[in-house]
Parts: sequence; C-alpha cells; structure tokens
Amino acid sequence: MAVDPLSAYVHIPFCRRRCFYCDFPISVLGNQARGETSGTVAQYLTLLQREIAATPVGASTLQTVFFGGGTPSLLAPGQVEQILTWLDRRFGLAPGVEISMEMDPGTFDLERLQGYRAAGVNRVSLGVQALEDRLLEACGRDHRRREVEQSVTWLHQLGLENWSLDLIAGLPQQQPEDWQRGLEQAIAFAPHHVSVYDLTLEPQTVFGKRYRAGDAPLPTETQTAAMYRLTHQYLEDQGYDHYEVSNYAQPDHRCRHNLTYWHNQPYYGFGLGATSYTQQQRVSRPRTLARYGEWVAEFEESQGQHPDPITPPLDQFLETLMLGLRLRQGIEAATLRSQSPGHTWAHLEKILKRHIDRGWVIPEGPSWEGLVRLRLSAPEGFLFSNQVLADCFALGAESA
Repeated sequence: MAVDPLSAYVHIPFCRRRCFYCDFPISVLGNQARGETSGTVAQYLTLLQREIAATPVGASTLQTVFFGGGTPSLLAPGQVEQILTWLDRRFGLAPGVEISMEMDPGTFDLERLQGYRAAGVNRVSLGVQALEDRLLEACGRDHRRREVEQSVTWLHQLGLENWSLDLIAGLPQQQPEDWQRGLEQAIAFAPHHVSVYDLTLEPQTVFGKRYRAGDAPLPTETQTAAMYRLTHQYLEDQGYDHYEVSNYAQPDHRCRHNLTYWHNQPYYGFGLGATSYTQQQRVSRPRTLARYGEWVAEFEESQGQHPDPITPPLDQFLETLMLGLRLRQGIEAATLRSQSPGHTWAHLEKILKRHIDRGWVIPEGPSWEGLVRLRLSAPEGFLFSNQVLADCFALGAESA
C-alpha cells in the first residue's frame, strides 16, 4: 500500500432540493441557488480551505481529484478553480491529473461548462438517473429529459473527451421495458463511461419511509435482476467493459479516481461528510455544517492529527478483499496473502467454497495453495456480490 495518497475527494454538499432516494450529507439551498451568490457556500469554502491547509503533506503529488456531492455544478467556475489552486499549492497536481466533477442537468450551461474546463476539470459525471419525465418526477429530481438532452449537446460542443452518464435501476414504476428503452437512449448520447446503480432504500429518505423493498410500485427482485443482466449484455455489446459491479467504460475511460477506492489505496477526503483514508486511518467528517466547522477548528488545533485508531489488520484485509472483488479483474492472491492475519486465509477458502461451486466466485490457479487471482463472474457473481461479501464479514468471527 502506498504511503502517500495520490487522490483527493472534495465534497460539495449543496443541492437545490433533496431527491427522494438521497441519504448523502447535503445542505438544501433552494431552486435558485448559485454558488457565486450564496453566503452559505462562501462560508463553507472558507472551512474547506482551512482543512486543506491543515492537512499534513506527503511526498507525492495528486493524480486524481473528484468533486462529488451534492451538486458541485452549483459552484461557479472560479470557485472550482480556487479549490484546485488550494490543492495544487498544498499537495501539487501531477501532469495529466484526472479532475472529475459531478454535474446535474439544469445546473449549468455551455459558458459555465467552458469555465469548468478552463479551471482544469477534464472529466464530467452527469447525474441523469432516468430519461423519462415521469420517473424523474417520481424520484424527486429537479431536471427533466429536455435538460438532459441540452446538457449532452453542450458536452459534445465542448469536445470533452471523458464524460460519464449515471443511471439508477429499480425506481418506482420502472418496468424492464422502460429500462431497456432508457439504456438505448443513454448509449445514443455516446458517453465514454456509464455508471448504473441499484436503488437502495435508506431508512431516513422519502423512499425509505414510503416503500418496502419488493413491494409495488417498486420492481420485484426478479425484475431488477433481469435489468442487471440486460444492462451487462447490452452495454458489453455496445463496446463498454463491465469493469466494476456498477460501472462500464469504453477502452481507456475507466474512472481512475474510483480505482483508488477499489484497490484500497490511501486518499484524502475533504469537506462535510467526506471520508479520508491516510496512514491506515479511515476518518469521517461530520455530516452537518455546524459540526463540520467545529471539527475543522479541532483539526487545526491538533496540527492535522486524527485521534481515530489505526484500522486493525483483519479489517484492512477484509476491506482489500471486498473492494477488490468489486472489480472484474478481481484481486491478486499475493496481495491478499500479504495482508492476511493469522488463519484468515484458510477460513476464506471455506467461506467462499459454496460461492465457487455456484460459479459466482472464480479462483484462478491450479489450487487454493497455488491461487493466482480471485474474482467474481460477470454478470452472475456481480449480481449476487452482496451475498458473497456478506459472508466475507463472517471471517471476523471465524478467525477470532
């Protein structure tokens, strides 16, 4: 594991409204919100600058930066450039750095997009989620289909060579035929990368309070499984590599930043609700603006030291295993063996045996002793990955 982080995640927690499925740490600013006119945004950026300035510096420069949210495209291009300047002065931005930014249709125009590009953003993740107005309305989205089409037109006019389109499967009232039609329309936009997430019912969200999994108007488990298999087959046929459980990419367009997470490598996390992983410590920031401000002051007083404990060896092993299995290429056995504490390696074989027999887990090598790589099959192993990963948690009890 690299000692110094090569990636930085920056959380921009502002949205015009909260979508019905959203459990992210955000602050709702209203339908007319713009970063350049909001005092709340200005106050937040000051806190962000202080956190960045207080963070200890390693010897490596940043290879990736990811602006997530929230809705980062509510910020003005000058504000994005300001944050990148802070990061560059503190850590350095490497030549060829990937700078990704989540954007929502209806929150930017071509001029604003050109400003982001001039600031350094070279990868866009467009939060479409659905392509039918009735589905967008059903999940509380602020935009509609016409704004998606306009946003895509601007991305093409800009000539951006790396952009992704995000979709959600399993929305209320969504049928398999809706999903098929939506996939075809999405690919017609010619994105370089597609992320497809299954709807998760978080307890404190509107959807979590309104629906129970499997009950109408939500699709059944059989229907959502069919959507997943359909997505895999269709996107692979269209030239997209299903390289991670929820992600598809054209050649040379995998998200470099997210690969940092899936390889369980260190990364900085900045801002409200963000998590960092440095010096074998996972540190989560508070999820409210008031508490985040207090946290930054405490962080400054501690001279950039975190009181959180170092991740125990077994937890590090499980994180490496579970994150690595999300990738189609899986994880090298040598990496797992090097991190395996005690009798964990032997217990892992027992736990995974039934999933190997089902064909969900594929061990590459002549035997378990001669294992070279461990991976999930696609799409079936990916589809049932939650069951596989849940069983991996049992390693804690088995190895005790």
